[in-house]
Amino acid sequence: MAEAINGGLDAGLTVSQIKEALSQLYAYTGFPRSLNALGTLQKVLEQRQSEGKATEEGVEASPLPSHYNALAQGTEVQTKLSGQPFNYDFCPAEDYYLKAHLFGDIFARDLLTHADRELITVSALSGLENVMPQLQAHVHGALNMGVTEEQLRGIPVALKVAGLQAEALRCEAAIAAAVDGKTDMVCAQSPWPIGEPNTAYAQYFIGNSYLAVLDPLTGLCNVSFEPGCRNNWHVHHGAVQMLICVSGRGWYQEWGREAVPLVPGAVIAVPEGVKHWHGAAKDSWMQHLTYHANAQPGNSNEWLEPVTDEQYNTLQ
Repeated sequence: MAEAINGGLDAGLTVSQIKEALSQLYAYTGFPRSLNALGTLQKVLEQRQSEGKATEEGVEASPLPSHYNALAQGTEVQTKLSGQPFNYDFCPAEDYYLKAHLFGDIFARDLLTHADRELITVSALSGLENVMPQLQAHVHGALNMGVTEEQLRGIPVALKVAGLQAEALRCEAAIAAAVDGKTDMVCAQSPWPIGEPNTAYAQYFIGNSYLAVLDPLTGLCNVSFEPGCRNNWHVHHGAVQMLICVSGRGWYQEWGREAVPLVPGAVIAVPEGVKHWHGAAKDSWMQHLTYHANAQPGNSNEWLEPVTDEQYNTLQ
């Protein structure tokens, strides 16, 4: 958090702008997180002052006009963001808080534009589990508030640069659903960890995969494949590889045989010495657990040629 705040200040954000962003986020991430973040900002400012680093304080928000009506203002902003009037009749009190306080009192403050606030909100919601409906709604809302598609798609890129793979995947899935009309979000909502980019084996994969080591002692791992990603043909010598699909859809194929679908619950015991490959479907992420059984001393993997597009594209 401190690193991100320092980065923002070095890039030209003012203290008042960062305060505003962190204050707004209490409505989306909760008061405890917001207060903790503001506390971190205080420490960063103290550290920068001790190091003699330049920090621009910025201006305060403009006073609201005397005739300001929070409910009317918030209703107008919420309608623009949603693309249509929105009334939460199931809980009128919550509906009032959303309109008068969140989209009224908070969005009326002019330290940040409405587009700025939606960029902040989409970024923050990408870091929370089980809020995909709200994340998708704010992806739509960001576009309605003037955020460009390029800016929107830059959020998961920035999250990946920061090492936040699961958060980036969540954001990509929401954008794919809300903007591109795609519905594949199984991996983004999966309880299984995404892990880190599988860079050590990237040379043996087409597309991007991610590796999460679940048990170093047994070698149990979760491998996540992006749509279209598959590993090369390969052979396990001196061990049986176990594959257990836990989310999404994919394929497993042995040399000379038809491909077998990988769907949640599918279990494959890859015989020792058999040439094979496995990966995601063209239009779906896929996750599988993997470990080696009956491993003999000196067991090894033999990596072979890639699965060509011609071979892969025949799978339906």
